Amino acid sequence: MTLYSVYERPSDTPTAVADRFSWSAALLPPVHALVHGLWLLLGIWVAGTVAIAGLSLVIGGEAAFWLYVLFATLIGFEAGTFRRVKTAKRGGRYRTEILAADEDLALVDYLKRQTR
Repeated sequence: MTLYSVYERPSDTPTAVADRFSWSAALLPPVHALVHGLWLLLGIWVAGTVAIAGLSLVIGGEAAFWLYVLFATLIGFEAGTFRRVKTAKRGGRYRTEILAADEDLALVDYLKRQTR
């Protein structure tokens, strides 16, 4: 079960954002950022990668590799936060948190609660 934050815009369907580690964000951060329209995450990834490449001249290639692995892991953990911030900035209002097995099930549960 995963915890989902549900956001709702008046003119749109509700959105559920998972609060869990994102493997796609950890393994392919720029692709994940482009697919989800997370421009801030893409900028942070570019800046971080350039900084790690510059540091590799001082700390060595192996240390830079492990530093990048740590950086990609951090991005994987924070990908959900970036999506929640993006949804809120686009007018989504936080409604509730729901435990569900999948995003669709979280939305169905939220909509069932609304009709009661």
